[in-house]
Order: sequence, then C-alpha cells, then structure tokens
Amino acid sequence: MTTETSTYTARPIPPDALAELRVTDDAGRVPSPLTDDEGGAPLRCCLRHSRVGERITLVSYAPLRRWAAETGARPGPYDEQGPVFIHADECPGPEGDGLAFTNAHRVLRRYSADGHILGGELVEEGFGEREVRKAFDDPAVALVHVRAVEYGCFYYEIRRP
Repeated sequence: MTTETSTYTARPIPPDALAELRVTDDAGRVPSPLTDDEGGAPLRCCLRHSRVGERITLVSYAPLRRWAAETGARPGPYDEQGPVFIHADECPGPEGDGLAFTNAHRVLRRYSADGHILGGELVEEGFGEREVRKAFDDPAVALVHVRAVEYGCFYYEIRRP
C-alpha cells in the first residue's frame, strides 16, 4: 500500500460479500481453497499479496453487480464478473486505508451512477491521489475500479469521498 495520506480509500471486497463468496461465488460455483505454496497472489479481501502457507481461493466476483444492488444502478451489459483471490477463511481486512497494489501499471476504469463505463485511463506504477482525483474530475463519475492491465482483473473500487 502507498503511505501517502489520501482522500480516496481502496475499498476491498466487503466482509458480507466475502462470506457469501466463500460458500458460492458470483458464477454459482463452490470455491476450492488451497494452500499457497508460492505466495504473491493479490488478495482482494485485505489488499495485500498472499504469503507462503496461507489458505486462499480463487473465486468469480461481480463487483459492479454488487455495487448496483446497493445503489439501485442498472449496469445492464456492463455487468461483468471475473477471477479474484481471497483468503479461504475470514481475515481482518486491510491494515491501512490508502491505495493498494500501486506497484505496477493499472487501469482506472470510471463508471457513471447508472453503472455504465465512462472510460478508463492507464496509470503508471506508483499512481496515487493525483491520478484518482483526475478520474473523479468528471462529475458524472460515481465509481472507479482499479484493474490489472494484463488481464483486466478487478483489484478494488474507489468511491467519492
């Protein structure tokens, strides 16, 4: 995680959603936990990389669908689900509230209050407050997803402060 003080907070997958995903993921599959022999998997429950020996699982997660259920948005075809690593068992969540996984290029994907994609921007390794603020400069942006460049995987969401 970055150490800079930020107005914007990386929002991990919420505990209630994690509890559901550990039983059945958003694709309707039962997870298959494993012991991580290598470490380094990006965990979306606590926004850090896994450590050797931890029990983790790869689940399908639909972040926009869950946000839409909370807000009443109707993302239609913009609803998507994808793979994310989480701890197989309950974890304490992130240790801080700054931005996470800033150690590589990422895409900041912007969404409207309806859940429609408004665009995205490739940001450099070490991105922070300035890049996120720029993503929210458009008043139509209600939500930003931080995503992997190589596969488009969801890392976390950021909401307006």
